[in-house]
Amino acid sequence: MAEYDFIKMEKKLAKYLDEDRYAHTMGVMYTCAALAMVHGCDLIQAQTAGLLHDCAKCIPNKKKLKMCSQHKIPVTEFEQTHPFLLHAKLGAYVAKAKYGVTDQEILSSITWHTTGKPDMTLLEKIVYIADYIEPKRDKAPNLTFVRKLAFQDLDECMYEILKDSLAYLEENPKDVDTTTKEAFLYYKDLHIKRVSQTEKEIN
Repeated sequence: MAEYDFIKMEKKLAKYLDEDRYAHTMGVMYTCAALAMVHGCDLIQAQTAGLLHDCAKCIPNKKKLKMCSQHKIPVTEFEQTHPFLLHAKLGAYVAKAKYGVTDQEILSSITWHTTGKPDMTLLEKIVYIADYIEPKRDKAPNLTFVRKLAFQDLDECMYEILKDSLAYLEENPKDVDTTTKEAFLYYKDLHIKRVSQTEKEIN
């Protein structure tokens, strides 16, 4: 497992993020660490992914598109019209190129922290959930319930977050990425199977 100099990384990152985004980032890093402790995930991986998950967030959208083109990062039709989403996959590139992160698990968790996807790894789930529940977040519905669930059951937590996120995004259906829909259907299916299993055990 690679060793990372978090102090050095934090100082470098502070130059590229605005104050609010940096505060959010630190919240995500600490939340990732807490979730990693509970769910048996590697702490260094979780902290590194949390710290760098938004490293490309403050790059202007036009520049995001340009950088993706320069570095041959594939951009979907949806991302062309919603370039703010590119900070995730571009973030994985920046984490590798600027911060020396070569761990594929960390890079993958940065790539998928915005849309989610079906069948996520433990680290991917932790970063996705930490981004949603970190202490500075206050606008999402059911946050108290979701925060508690995050420390009990990651799959159920993914289901609840994706359900709430899609309900919010459905107000503007054109803004819903298909990957997020696929992720929701995957975790909804897990949820239904689990409920069904529990009912069988009771009966």
